[in-house]
Amino acid sequence: MSLTVKCPTCQTPVTWNAEAEFKPFCSERCKLIDLGDWASEKNAIPVKPEFAPELLDQLGYDDADFFLDNNPFEDDKNR
Repeated sequence: MSLTVKCPTCQTPVTWNAEAEFKPFCSERCKLIDLGDWASEKNAIPVKPEFAPELLDQLGYDDADFFLDNNPFEDDKNR
């Protein structure tokens, strides 16, 4: 018994089996179109931000300090 699904790009029916080279896509073209959509961020997985970015300014966050090597939890002798 084989399963038939719709190609995510063009909605063409695709038989889901071992011989279906581009499953779930119907062709390499549709696969590459989908990849391009992800690469250009046309497709994205929605996420809920954990905090509001404007709060970073209120907290005194500075991009320049982000990569400084000053870990307050690290002993000087371990450097």
